[in-house]
Amino acid sequence: MSARAARLLLPVIYLGFISLGLPDGTLGVAWPRMHESLGLPIGWAGPLLAVITVLSGISSFSSGWIIARFKTGPVVLVSCLMTGSALMLVSHAQGLVWLVLAAAPLGFGAGAVDAGLNGYVARHYSGRHMNWLHACWGIGATSGPFILAQSLDLAPGWRGGYFVIAAIQLTLAAVFLATLRMWEAVPLRPFGSHTPADGRASPTLTANSEAGWISATLFALYVAVETTTGLWAGSVLAIGRGVPVVQAGLCVTAYYGAITAGRILVGFLVDRWGNRRLVTLGVIVSLLGAVGFTQADSVALAALSLVLVGFGFAPVYPGLMHEVPRRFAASAVQTVIGRQSGCAYIGAAAMPALGGWIAQRAPLDMITWVVVAGIVLMLGGVRRLDRIS
Repeated sequence: MSARAARLLLPVIYLGFISLGLPDGTLGVAWPRMHESLGLPIGWAGPLLAVITVLSGISSFSSGWIIARFKTGPVVLVSCLMTGSALMLVSHAQGLVWLVLAAAPLGFGAGAVDAGLNGYVARHYSGRHMNWLHACWGIGATSGPFILAQSLDLAPGWRGGYFVIAAIQLTLAAVFLATLRMWEAVPLRPFGSHTPADGRASPTLTANSEAGWISATLFALYVAVETTTGLWAGSVLAIGRGVPVVQAGLCVTAYYGAITAGRILVGFLVDRWGNRRLVTLGVIVSLLGAVGFTQADSVALAALSLVLVGFGFAPVYPGLMHEVPRRFAASAVQTVIGRQSGCAYIGAAAMPALGGWIAQRAPLDMITWVVVAGIVLMLGGVRRLDRIS
């Protein structure tokens, strides 16, 4: 029954990460119309996004003791209800107060789902499914902005787009409710994986060990460089290098497409090659692509460089996440994963903002070298983490 439960629950978990990605990027698509209809200054998008990001980080940091007390299934269910309700509130917003009120459940809910599902898959499923889980986030992160963009020229406008996404989230909450008992029936051993028979003792490292803090720092670095690349590459090309806006946008689309496609591909390789080898190889490939982007003097080379960066980034987040139960004591796993997810949100807020500060004071191409420096630091951290754990 437990193996059957694992198979039946897996599509639900994938849907959970699609739902996690759905709201990402929607504010940027809706805001040009939203701020006008609500009579808000255009600059308020930044603080709103920062509030959501910070609250998501707090929720992720707290996920260890929350999940230990309430278990993964109920936490994911409540979190999905929170995000769905928040998006429904956004669809009916009448002013800034409504958006601020929606930011709290949206941030707290997203952070809990992120850390909860990552921890659950790391403990119960193979590396293949961890990579495909994060590919599902890419599907959601592409679909949400698409739904919003399609709604802008229809009668309900951005409100209709948010209503549709909220309805999807609340429908998924019903699915979580219907499958609630299955979460405890899945076996603890990673389903479908091959446990290495190399005689290694069970890991004993704690969350407060050197490895624990390096692991958390790596997530801040990774998400920082991933987000900064996605946010600023188009501006570097269009404003800094004179590339037509449409072509610059297609280059950024290729970057995100490479991350998603790369994670699907890595899912077929990870059980044979292993997380650690693929993560190290991925960071090296992303470094080559990032350096290439700093020197790219044509649209084709810029697109190729960004595709390399995307493919290189593909195994990093899921690979590091899936290795946690193999590095740390069982009692520390959810705490470590919660800290990693929380630091990821910190990185997502900090480095893109640094890029904006640089853009106002230096040539835009300077941002590309900040990304290169971040990847170099990440490579050093990965190597150190592998040595001590």
